[in-house]
Amino acid sequence: MADRSFDVVVIGAGPGGYVAAIRAAQLGKSVAIVEREHLGGICLNWGCIPTKALLRSAEVFHLMHRAKEFGLTAEKIGFDLDAVVKRSRKVAGQLSGGIGHLMKKNKITVVMGAATLPAKGKVSVKTDKGTETLTAPNIILATGARARELPGLEADGDLVWTYKHALQTKRMPKKLLVVGSGAIGIEFASFFNTLGAEVTVVEVMDRILPVEDAEISAFAQKQFEKQGMTIMTKAMVKKLDRAKGKVTAHIERGGKTETQDFDTVISAVGIVANTEGLGLEELGAKIDRSFVVTDEYCRTGVEGLYVIGDATNGPWLAHKASHEGVMVAELIAGGHPHAVDPSSIAGCTYCHPQVASVGLTEAKAKEQGYSIKVGRFPFIGNGKAIALGEPEGMIKTIFDAKTGELLGAHMIGAEVTELIQGYVVGRALETTEEDLMNTVFPHPTLSEMMHESVLDAYGRALHF
Repeated sequence: MADRSFDVVVIGAGPGGYVAAIRAAQLGKSVAIVEREHLGGICLNWGCIPTKALLRSAEVFHLMHRAKEFGLTAEKIGFDLDAVVKRSRKVAGQLSGGIGHLMKKNKITVVMGAATLPAKGKVSVKTDKGTETLTAPNIILATGARARELPGLEADGDLVWTYKHALQTKRMPKKLLVVGSGAIGIEFASFFNTLGAEVTVVEVMDRILPVEDAEISAFAQKQFEKQGMTIMTKAMVKKLDRAKGKVTAHIERGGKTETQDFDTVISAVGIVANTEGLGLEELGAKIDRSFVVTDEYCRTGVEGLYVIGDATNGPWLAHKASHEGVMVAELIAGGHPHAVDPSSIAGCTYCHPQVASVGLTEAKAKEQGYSIKVGRFPFIGNGKAIALGEPEGMIKTIFDAKTGELLGAHMIGAEVTELIQGYVVGRALETTEEDLMNTVFPHPTLSEMMHESVLDAYGRALHF
C-alpha cells in the first residue's frame, strides 16, 4: 500500500485520543486515528462507564432494601447477575458505537490495528490486511494503561480477577478479597458488598483511598465497616495459594503473617502504561517506570511527538486525558492553550457513599507551607440530604488564610461526584472565600452544604 499522509496521527482511541482527533479536525487538520481494540478505549469499554452502570444497579438494589423507610413496599428483592452485567455491557456498547459516529462526522480516518513508530513522523500499523504506513508531522500518543500485576498475584480470570474479569463475571463471589483500595478497588468492593458478598480490602498504606484527604478516608472506612466490609490497612498480600474453587491468601501485617481463604480475589494495585514495543526509546523519548516523560504541554522532546492521558504523568483520569487532547490539538494548530494543571483535576470515586475531591488535602496544604482555614459541613445538617434519606457525609473546604484562595475541597456522601464541579469551576476562576460566600445557592439542594462549608471555615456557618 502507498503511504497515506495526514497533518495529525493519533494512536489510541480512548477519551484522550478520540477527543484530540475531534479537536484537531475541528481546527481544520487532516486526522487519522489508530486503535488496536475498541473505539472509546478502556474508559468506555472496560472502565469508567461500565463500572458506573454496575454500581447504579447496586445502588438501586440497596434502595429497594430500604423501601420501608420511604413508606414503600418491595417484596422478594433479588438480582440476576447476568442481567446486571448485560446492562453494563449494553451501556458500554452504545457509547462505543457513538464514537464511530463522531469519527465519521468529523471526517477522521479510522485505522484498526497495532501501531509502532519506526521513525520520526511515521506510524506503521499492522492491520488485518497487512502493514500500512501513515506519515504526519504531528503524532499524538494516547495508548493508555492497563492493570498492574504483582508477582504471585497474577490474574487467571477464574479465581483471581482484574477489573476486566470483574466487569463480565458469570458468578457472584461469596468471600471476596480486594487488593488495593484506590478508586477501582473500592468501587468493586462496594459493588460486590452491596450485592451480599463478604468483602475484605487489603491496603499497603496506612489508610484506604490514600490519595484523598485523611479525614475523608477515615469517614469512608467507618461507613464501609458499618456496611460489613473488613478493612486491613498497613497490610500486604504476600502470596496466593490457588486450589479448586479456593484461594488462600498470605496477608502480612505488623510483622505477622496470617492466612485466609477466599473464593475470589480482585487485584487493583495500580496501572502500567502501554508504552513498550512502540519504538519510543529509539526515537529519543524518555520513559520513567513505564510512563513517558513530558513537559506541561505533553511534549516529549522528540519533535512532533506528544503523549497524553494514562501513558504519561498522572493523575490517570479520563477527563484529564480529554483535556490534554484538546490542549495538544490547539498547540499543533498554532494556538496558545493553557497547560493542564494537575491540581485542578477532580477525582471521583463512585462507591457508596461517593467520594470526590479537587486541589490540596489539608496535610498537603500544610506541607507546602500554607497557613490555612478549614471549613466542614455534615450532610445531617442539610434538609435535602435528610429528605433523600442520605444523612451520612461531609464537605470539607481548605482556604489560604492570607489570600482567601480555595486550595482544596473534599467530599463524601450522596451525589458528591456531581457537586465537586462547583469547586472545580471556582478554582478555575481563581475564586476567593468572599466570592463563594456571596454566591446564592438554591434551596433545597445538596449544594447548599458547599456554601455552609465555606462559611464554616470563617466561623460563619448558619445551620450547624
